[in-house]
Amino acid sequence: MIKRKRYSLRRPKPDKALHQAPGTVTYIGHKESVETKLEVIDYNKESFERFISKTPEDAFKFDAPEKVTWFNIDGLSNTENIEKLGKYYELHQLIIEDIVNTNQRPKIDEYDDYIFVVAKMLYHGKNGHLENEHISFVLGKDYVLSFQEAGGDVFNNVRDRLSESHGRIRSNGADYLLFALLDAIVDNYFIVIEEIADKIENLEERLFESEPNDDITFEIQELKRTILRIRRAVFPLREVVSRLEKMDGNLINDRTLNYLRDLYDHVLQVSENIDIYREMTWGLMDMYMTTLSNKMNKVMKVLTIIATIFIPLTFIAGVYGMNFKNMPELQWEYGYYVLWGVMLTIFVLMLFYFKRKKWL
Repeated sequence: MIKRKRYSLRRPKPDKALHQAPGTVTYIGHKESVETKLEVIDYNKESFERFISKTPEDAFKFDAPEKVTWFNIDGLSNTENIEKLGKYYELHQLIIEDIVNTNQRPKIDEYDDYIFVVAKMLYHGKNGHLENEHISFVLGKDYVLSFQEAGGDVFNNVRDRLSESHGRIRSNGADYLLFALLDAIVDNYFIVIEEIADKIENLEERLFESEPNDDITFEIQELKRTILRIRRAVFPLREVVSRLEKMDGNLINDRTLNYLRDLYDHVLQVSENIDIYREMTWGLMDMYMTTLSNKMNKVMKVLTIIATIFIPLTFIAGVYGMNFKNMPELQWEYGYYVLWGVMLTIFVLMLFYFKRKKWL
């Protein structure tokens, strides 16, 4: 029996948030044991500095206006540290509430001094399962805050470009850094949906090349649920990037708008692929049911042919099995053998006829 692989795309239950006033900072998620870790990257075109800390106070010294600072916070269960950062950067209480609420769908909110963005980060964890991680961004004039549920992300390429001064990232402002982080998330969507495409292709081959079993239905259903959850994570991001591209204000530089338009095209492409794969997955179940139906039809055809062959044989046996005394054929010396010959002849002729009609 095939071991069914389950994906960790669970949606946390919002029990803790029930009956609480708006703005109450309560962590809602499944990673309560994750210790808060703060990564600070401070840079400009000429310099780069990076350090790791566990207390948000260590990050408050990075406020040089000529530099861009990226604060990456891993772990949302320690709401006290999140509130300290929110207070220092004067974030609205509702923003802090959304940061620690992993049920929050992708969205964007614009304030006077910053932009708040929520997204879902999809990647394969150490165990090979697909992780759906809640991530929030706050874009300020010269800083970007990113809040993750736990350690492990898709930003290593961005860190490498910053440390090695590759490309244009160190020559641009905080808005370009936000674009680079969102672009890394979207690029990883392509990796995730590529694996979905491979799974669909594998299932199609198994449906056509081998006898389908009951396990394949569970795999198809699991794949359908996975695609729906991925779709729920990806589709709202279209609106987020579209609004980010059309925002007025001094936080988004005109040079960054072209990159945001390209990012929107990528999100749209991912969304269209997800729709295609969802339809293909629904088609897999139809294909499986069709395969079962064809298999049943073959069985019924064989049984029907057998029954059809025995109809005349049963008729002959029934006629000569009647208990009438005046039946001349019963008194023949070779009547028994003649009857067998007639029945075998009928059997062979019917097989030949069915074969000629390609029913066998």
